[in-house]
Amino acid sequence: MSSTLKKYENFLVKNVSTISTLESSLRSVTWFLPGRFKDADLASEGLSAILHISSMYHDTLLARVVQSDPHWKPILPTPLHTRYTRAWSDKVTLYKWAARSLELIRFTQLLVEMLLRRKVSDKNRWRGIVFLETVKMILRFTLLKVTTRPLLSPPIPERDIDPASMPPSSTHTSPTLAPTSPSPSSPPTPDHLKNNHIPLQPNALMLTPAPPARADTSVEDYLLPKALTTSSVKPSMLLMKPMSSPLEWVSECIYIIRPLVYASMLSTKKHESKALVTAFAMELISRSLRRTPSHSADLEREEYARRDRDILWYLLRGSVWETYSRPKVEAVVEKTANTPIIGIISSLVKDWIPLVDEYYYYTAP
Repeated sequence: MSSTLKKYENFLVKNVSTISTLESSLRSVTWFLPGRFKDADLASEGLSAILHISSMYHDTLLARVVQSDPHWKPILPTPLHTRYTRAWSDKVTLYKWAARSLELIRFTQLLVEMLLRRKVSDKNRWRGIVFLETVKMILRFTLLKVTTRPLLSPPIPERDIDPASMPPSSTHTSPTLAPTSPSPSSPPTPDHLKNNHIPLQPNALMLTPAPPARADTSVEDYLLPKALTTSSVKPSMLLMKPMSSPLEWVSECIYIIRPLVYASMLSTKKHESKALVTAFAMELISRSLRRTPSHSADLEREEYARRDRDILWYLLRGSVWETYSRPKVEAVVEKTANTPIIGIISSLVKDWIPLVDEYYYYTAP
């Protein structure tokens, strides 16, 4: 078994660019499958889940290869998110497995819901959704206890390897990595210059100083992007400051339990109408209680900006979607159905509208 994995690892490293292109192409196919044939949505989501899980496995293998090879280094600086999550994953085993389990559930939750909808009653389907949300909440609280810091999404390192910039394959290849030192052999001297011991005189045009060009930007504007920031020199595990005040803990706990509360209220007819308002109120309360990150806390500010953008998903949930967003989307689709190029996008959106109506996890928080 270990020899098989070793062969696959070698195959992955040598063909990382081809595999990455294949993954991207198959992901694009999943957007066009729904509505094309019976159970096309199930096939699309099954393929998407397989691709996400395999990509997570490939990322783990590539990171292991990179870390085990001291002769190569990344061309670009490692992103802050990758530095932070990789540092916690390498140091704390509990964090690594809790984060991977959380991502594994996220990759497969919609596929599980589709299978439940076909095999069991609607009541049992919602029980399965509530169970998944309970497991996810426990895993998030585990990560919160380990780090004592606001959670990042995703909690695992993202792929920071660009297969397009990978050097040609050889006996020892690593993706998107550049040699730490130049080649020891210098280029050979051309034959017609080997006996030339008299230095060439520089041309007069080369001695003429260039006219002073007017700088379009100031020196500060040129140097600031090249300067190191505080995040660049901080230890990876300290890129996010620990939570200190009770309000910060309350804010993060509300943010974590919010999806479970929303799913639990939707599963009962009695509280279904209040689910969206309750989840949105919890979102706003969590946002108002959270701390204001400092200017140097780049990673934390990025995470809070992502959470703020996710509020737009409420336009695709519950009564807001049924009474406001869906009629407007359907009207735009009808108007643009016969428009060249845009009509193709409209047909795709039209095929996806029923899926948003039928499945919780398409727009779940």
